[in-house]
Amino acid sequence: MPDSPRRNPFARPRKDDGPRATFRQLLPFLFEHKRVLVWVSVLSMLGALATLVQPLLIGQVIERVQTSEPLGLLVWALVLFVVVSSAISAYQHFLLQRTGTAVVLSSRRRLIARILHLPVSEFDARRTGDLVSRVGTDTTMLYAVLTQGLADSVGSVLLFIGALIAMLVIDPVLLLSIVGVIGASVVAVVALSGRMRRATAQQQQRVGELTSGIERAIGAVRTIRAAGATAREEQAVAAKASQAYESGVEVARASALVVPIAGVALQASMLVVLGVGGMRVASGAVAVSSLVTFVMFLFLLVMPLASAFGAIASVGQALGALGRIQEVLDLPDETSTDAAPRPAAPVADAPALAFRDIRFRYPEASVAARERAAREAVEAHVPLSEDDDATVAVTEDVLRGVTFEVPRGARVALVGPSGAGKSTVLALLERFYDPSSGRIELDGQDIRELSREDVRARFGYVEQDAPTLAGTIADNLRLASPDASDADCERVLRAVNLGGVIDRSPFGVDTPVGEDGVMLSGGERQRLAIARALLAAPPILLLDESTSSLDGLNEQLMRDAIDAVAEGRTLLVIAHRLSTVVDSDRIVVLDRGEVVGQGTHSELVRDVPLYRDLARHQLLV
Repeated sequence: MPDSPRRNPFARPRKDDGPRATFRQLLPFLFEHKRVLVWVSVLSMLGALATLVQPLLIGQVIERVQTSEPLGLLVWALVLFVVVSSAISAYQHFLLQRTGTAVVLSSRRRLIARILHLPVSEFDARRTGDLVSRVGTDTTMLYAVLTQGLADSVGSVLLFIGALIAMLVIDPVLLLSIVGVIGASVVAVVALSGRMRRATAQQQQRVGELTSGIERAIGAVRTIRAAGATAREEQAVAAKASQAYESGVEVARASALVVPIAGVALQASMLVVLGVGGMRVASGAVAVSSLVTFVMFLFLLVMPLASAFGAIASVGQALGALGRIQEVLDLPDETSTDAAPRPAAPVADAPALAFRDIRFRYPEASVAARERAAREAVEAHVPLSEDDDATVAVTEDVLRGVTFEVPRGARVALVGPSGAGKSTVLALLERFYDPSSGRIELDGQDIRELSREDVRARFGYVEQDAPTLAGTIADNLRLASPDASDADCERVLRAVNLGGVIDRSPFGVDTPVGEDGVMLSGGERQRLAIARALLAAPPILLLDESTSSLDGLNEQLMRDAIDAVAEGRTLLVIAHRLSTVVDSDRIVVLDRGEVVGQGTHSELVRDVPLYRDLARHQLLV
């Protein structure tokens, strides 16, 4: 079998570069700390001046030693400038490290603020792990911009120019002999900086994919093990880790070319200076003290070059990461397209809620993300949830001309087979999405004329798979009611039959629930979500299959609790158990995004075949 062709270790990375950023987009992050950066620049200039004096003093010391003249205060002056230069460098280093950390903090705050206000459709289209990677990993790359030479560039420029002038005064011939070497090194670094940026952008993208893979595997670890898919998940995540490694090697290749250039330039310049300088000393054109001084200035000339090369490399890497950061910062938040909200003005005698000929289709990015997630789950042999299975092929309107009303103080139930659009109705009410056409009214007013905060404040929403946040029971309850007392928390817990959880723990309402509520049963997690909604005491409760994880006894206790708090409130309930809906004031039957029947239980059993069939099977679909 013939050997496969060896890959060039310094070959260009593939052009899967991801989003790019410009240096101008980096400036706002730096200008937030402009006062500190100005002070660092002043210190940098003072340090450069103190450093430039040292070769001159050393040259004078050599001349006096050669002529047997007393040194006087020259040695002490030299020591003083060395100490001053070192002290300035140490303080400057501290300021840069602190400011670099502050830049990372400010960029993380911007990202967090933007991510938490993105439209829900963006979360449908993006992986959670990738967003986490942008906050954690990509922002760290900005730290290097300040700590690897960019912020002290003013002093470096002064040092470079000062050394250049001093070398020109000492011996122009020696200076001309090294100009070609220095110029070639600068051109090479500038040419490689673009490659560094592309390689870094690709690396950060791959790290984001790896983080997403790990987050997915850990989040579903029980399901994966139960399905016997642990080995396959391990291979899938390991493959992403390998891709991140390959991208890291690409960065290393680019760095391997950039980093040694300053050292090569210094070594080549030294050889040239020693060769040419030795001949000029031998001919008497240059004194030994001048040659030594020139060599010291050569070091000072290359030092800022090395700093500049490091800055170019770090900025290139930072721009690669900044492209991913800026991509999220440039996304509109969920209110960006909203019209100016009007003051809430309930219309007399209007129903609490009304859907008027609502049509809705999920954004294409959301559909693509769901299809991708479903395909990956199938490939990994991980069981799909009912919702996943129902939305794999969503390419049309999910709701088609839906019209119904929810009178004030009434209990209305939504029923229908899987994929009928029941959960979508609640998502539209919460304004996670806006309808494609039609009008949704809240107390007679179009909800698009109200602020999202106002709309959501009127609802107590319990999701179908309501998440339990890591922390304590009280932390979860106070999510929507931060000022609730422990007594209030205990009251709603007992109302939903969760009193036993706090009774058996010495911590009471401060009992930990574990990551994703793992220390609670499925039914307890669901009841905790309902208790959270009840604690906020909103005028309208939206319950999405809130009793699906309860046994018969707890379901009855839950219905009794809901009945107790439902007085004076409006309820819109999605349920799959007949016992949950038979006592509703109105039942709306959905099928394939359309309303196929409305009325009481007895009316629907008589007039709607689909409902009759669902009732016969106890709505277990």
